[in-house]
Amino acid sequence: MGGTGSFPEATGRPPGPVMDRDEVDRALARLEAEHEAIESSLLALQDHAGRRLLEGAELTGVTKDRWATAEGAITLLWSYFDSYTAALTGAREARARRRWPNRDDLVELTETLRGRGVTVAGSARPLPHLTGPARLSEHFTLAELVTRMNELYASSLDMVVTADSVWSALPARIDLLSAELRRTRSLAHSVGVRPGEHPAGDDLESITHELSTLRAQVISDPLAFWRPAPGSSAPGGGRPDTERYDRAARALEDVRGEIEAVLRVRQDSEERLMRLRDVLSRADRTLAEARTARGEVLAKIAASEVPAVSGPPTVLHERLSAAAEYRRHAQWHRLSPLLESLEREAEDELLRARESLTAVTAPLAVRAELRGRLDAYKAKVARHGMAEDPFLIERYDAARRMLWSAPCDLRVAEQAVLRYQRAAADVLVPGPPGPADRGGGA
Repeated sequence: MGGTGSFPEATGRPPGPVMDRDEVDRALARLEAEHEAIESSLLALQDHAGRRLLEGAELTGVTKDRWATAEGAITLLWSYFDSYTAALTGAREARARRRWPNRDDLVELTETLRGRGVTVAGSARPLPHLTGPARLSEHFTLAELVTRMNELYASSLDMVVTADSVWSALPARIDLLSAELRRTRSLAHSVGVRPGEHPAGDDLESITHELSTLRAQVISDPLAFWRPAPGSSAPGGGRPDTERYDRAARALEDVRGEIEAVLRVRQDSEERLMRLRDVLSRADRTLAEARTARGEVLAKIAASEVPAVSGPPTVLHERLSAAAEYRRHAQWHRLSPLLESLEREAEDELLRARESLTAVTAPLAVRAELRGRLDAYKAKVARHGMAEDPFLIERYDAARRMLWSAPCDLRVAEQAVLRYQRAAADVLVPGPPGPADRGGGA
C-alpha cells in the first residue's frame, strides 16, 4: 500500500541567528515536502484495511489493549498534524506578504520555523511510549513535531500491520482446513467411523472444536498469534504464529490416513478374508498331519521324546467369523483393526503348526537318514565286489532289522549302522585286524 513508510526525518535546526530570505525559502520548501509526505502517510493509515477491520471487530486480550492505545495515538497524530499545518500555513502567509521581507518579517519567520512556537493541546491520557505526565498543552518546534509524529505513526502502523498480517494469513488457512475436515468427517461417517465408536471419530471431534476455538481467538485477538522478528524495528516485522494450526493440520492428516486405511479394507476385505481362511486351513491341515505323524512316531520309534500337538486354533476361527460378520454389516471401522491382527496371528499360527510337524517327525527323519546311510554303504560295498562277504552281510542284516522293525530304538540302530560302516571301511581299506573285528554278532 503506497504511502505507508515512515515520515521524513526532521532536519530543522534549533533557533539561532535570524534567517535570511534564501534560508527561509529553503526551509519552507523542505517543510512543505515533509507536510505532503506526512499527509500521504496519514491518509494511507486512515484507509488501511487492517485499521478498518480493527475499528469494526469485537476485540479481546492484548489486541484490545493495544488498539485502545493505537486509537489514542492516531487521534493525537491528527491533532499534531493540524497544528503542524496551521504553523506552516502561517509561515507561508508571512513569507507571501513581501517579495523582499524586512528584518521584522525575517525575525518572525525565524521564530516560526525554528522556535518552539507550535502549541498543541495535550492528550487526555499519556501514551505508553511517551514519558511524563499528561499536559493541557505542549510546545514544539516544527522539527520536534515531526519527530513526535514519526514515533506515533510507527507504533500505530506496527499495530495495524501486525493485526492485518495475522488476519490475512490464519483465518483463510483455518477455513480451508475446516473444509477439508468436513470432507474427512463425511468420508469417515460413510465407513462407520463415528465419535464414541472409533478413536478416529473422537479425534475428528477434537480437531473440529480446536479449529472453531482457534478461529474465534484469531479474529478477536490477532496479536496473540504474532511472533516478532528478533531485532526488527520495521512496522509489522515478524510472522503469524501458526503452531496450533499446524498441530491441527497434522492431526487431521493422521486421521485421514486412518480413514483411508478403513476405505482400503472396504475395497479388498473379501480377498483378505479368503487369504485368511486359506492360511488357517493350511495351519489346520498341518496340525492334523502332525497329530497323525505323532501317532506313527509313538508306534514306530522307541525311547524317543515326542512333543504334544495342540488342537486347531479355534479362537482364530471365531475371530475370523466375527470379521466376516463385520463385513456383512459394513462395519468397516471394526473390520480394519481386526483384519490386521488376524493376518499377523494367522501367519504365526501356520508357522507354529509347521514347527510342530517338524518337531514331531524329527525321529522319523533320523530313521530315514540312517536307512539311507546304511543302503549307501551297502551299494558302495557291492561296487567293490564285496557284497557276498559274510561278516558284512551279518552286520548289515543286524542294522537293517533294527531300522525296519517297530518300535525302532534309534540310539541302538545308529550304533549298528556305525558298526557296519566301520566293517565296510575295513574291508575296502584292509588293515591289521582288531579284537572286535570279525568277532561275534551284533
